[in-house]
Amino acid sequence: MNRTNNFKPASKVAIEMLKANGFEAFLIGGSVRDYIMELPIGDIDITTNATPTQVKEVFECFRVIETGIKHGTVTVLIDNEPIEITTYRSESTYSDNRHPDSVEFSKNLSDDVIRRDFTMNAIAFDFKDGFCDLVDGLKDIENKTIRCIGDAETRFREDALRILRALRFSSVLDFEIEENTKIAIHKCKDLLSNISAERIQVEFVKLVCGKNAYNVLQEFSDVIAVFIPEIKKCVAFKQENRHHCYDVYTHILKAVEKSKPEPIIRLSLFFHDIAKPIVAHFDEKGEQHYYGHPKKSAEITEKILTRLRFDNDTKKKVVTLVAFHDSPIMVNDNILPDRKRLKKIMSQIGKELIFDLIHIKYCDNSAQKPEYYRGDEFYEKTYDTINEILNEQECFSVKDLKINGNDLIKMGFKGKQIGEILDTILELVICEKLNNEINEITDYVQSQLNP
Repeated sequence: MNRTNNFKPASKVAIEMLKANGFEAFLIGGSVRDYIMELPIGDIDITTNATPTQVKEVFECFRVIETGIKHGTVTVLIDNEPIEITTYRSESTYSDNRHPDSVEFSKNLSDDVIRRDFTMNAIAFDFKDGFCDLVDGLKDIENKTIRCIGDAETRFREDALRILRALRFSSVLDFEIEENTKIAIHKCKDLLSNISAERIQVEFVKLVCGKNAYNVLQEFSDVIAVFIPEIKKCVAFKQENRHHCYDVYTHILKAVEKSKPEPIIRLSLFFHDIAKPIVAHFDEKGEQHYYGHPKKSAEITEKILTRLRFDNDTKKKVVTLVAFHDSPIMVNDNILPDRKRLKKIMSQIGKELIFDLIHIKYCDNSAQKPEYYRGDEFYEKTYDTINEILNEQECFSVKDLKINGNDLIKMGFKGKQIGEILDTILELVICEKLNNEINEITDYVQSQLNP
């Protein structure tokens, strides 16, 4: 089977057109790496000895977007597919630790290769002649190694975002970071302060969702603390509580590792206990407790997500899940989930988040001492109970009540009274002290409440 067919046809057209006009042209970067690793191929980057002006001439019959022409990059739309084409170049100093102060176009592929970040991302590929590997990137991919090209510290001082990219690749690809690269990451970590919050956010989300997230977040906690300093107190903070066997940060990461690799869930778990060191106190028996930590963790989480420029929807969901992650769903030590408590939580967070919340509680529980794990059957029963509540259309929100604001207005109630009464009725219905029937509710309102 010819796996080159995994590349978008537009990429082959672009390379053929450049070569037909007498220029060199190679695929390079992540698409080549992913092709080698038999992963889905994403955005296409082509490197060439043609100048931007020459590239525009070659593709004069196509739409050309001058996306970064100052740095030698144009984007060509071929069959509505964007193909980024960049001229071979060498670069000067990076005063802002992110962008080169100036670039100089080159005629040599080698000049372009040695300016790149990691060996695995610097393998050039030609559909006819195959790979052109000037930095042993193929060997590093085979050995699952992330290695900077040349001097690692220089690469990170050029572009500090490469620090997070290295961690993200290690997490997502399950690669080991080479020792010199690792040393340079720790040494240069503070340069991340020069990187925009938006860029850091994107890399961090991918990192935390990777299959190797636990190891990366554990080993490089000092790097994460540059942009999330709130975690410093969690690292190595011993939990002297009978339910726990890990320090706070390790417990957090164990919960993250157990979870589905979905951004909302993983972010919620990463932040769910972040306030524990702040609220921790000992009782008279010498046991540590963390009363109020869900609320405090939610407050801290909201500040962090705002600082990192997360969108409002993500922020709202994550903060809500953090705030409710420790809400009880059973009565005392009952081995079964409590239907009333589940409906109460659903009334507060909505049905859209309830399954995520239960998954978070499962992961949180899994990261405690084994003897305190409630068991798979408990969580399966919880999911079943929630599905029953939904399928049977049981009442758990004001809009599910058989009475509404207009009914109360007709009965003589006004203003904020209406909302208060509806909340009272909902509470009674959820607790099964009142049936959700219009006549029964009306009788209750008329006999117990006066307009």
